[in-house]
Amino acid sequence: MAKLNIGYVNAFHRRLIGISEYLGTMTDSLHTPATTAPARLLRADGSPVRAVVVDDEDSLTDLLSMALRYEGWDVRLASDGQKALGVIREFRPDVVVLDIMLPDIDGLTVLSRLRADGIQVPILFLTAKDSVDDRVAGLTVGGDDYVTKPFSLEELVARLRALIRRSTLTSSAVEDSTIEVGDLTLDEESYEVRRGGKLVELTATEFELLRFLMRNPRRVLSKAQILDRVWSYDFGGRSSVVEIYISYLRKKIDSLGPAMIHTVRGFGYVLKPAE
Repeated sequence: MAKLNIGYVNAFHRRLIGISEYLGTMTDSLHTPATTAPARLLRADGSPVRAVVVDDEDSLTDLLSMALRYEGWDVRLASDGQKALGVIREFRPDVVVLDIMLPDIDGLTVLSRLRADGIQVPILFLTAKDSVDDRVAGLTVGGDDYVTKPFSLEELVARLRALIRRSTLTSSAVEDSTIEVGDLTLDEESYEVRRGGKLVELTATEFELLRFLMRNPRRVLSKAQILDRVWSYDFGGRSSVVEIYISYLRKKIDSLGPAMIHTVRGFGYVLKPAE
């Protein structure tokens, strides 16, 4: 799928190209076998997935909202950080597409304020910055994923679907819903994590990382394995994002008792029952 050269072509032309390509891809998928077509995502109560798109470029938000509404999602838009905070707090979306560069407060500040309010909605950052440090910076403040402009609409929607599947609100079938390692339990249906009976609040990415560790107790997992499983793509060789999220988990899990998450120097990380 051709990429959108955002910021370099006429807005009207960009809108026409982006919409026609994306809808063309979706139309083609209707002629493929049912087993290969992605299932429509719904919230646990059967209602449409809720998404908020935050960007000050009207042509971009129009394009993204059309693509997500084509997926059957309920979409709200915001053109700056303050409006985004109001919309997200009121609408309570299941996922947010958040541009870092906004006309008032930046996307990183928006996310920090949401997290301070206890809002753990998955966040996908949209940014024109292409350096590894900038990408990691977005994740450091609690973001869950990022897409760098120019981007493919098809890829962006796929990444949002992946984030939605991790959330607490989507309906999904889980074979073994509860994982236990020592006094730590993780419920894949309710998305609740408890240690010693105490509830632990995790973001979507923290939950996915912990689930991977708990499904492989006493097994040393390399940073490369964790990147591939939790993020499904690499950071240009930068594994610092794994270290960042391991530190987040340690603050939330190991602070409640003896350490369970251990570093095996030169190899990776292992989770095991406290001794």
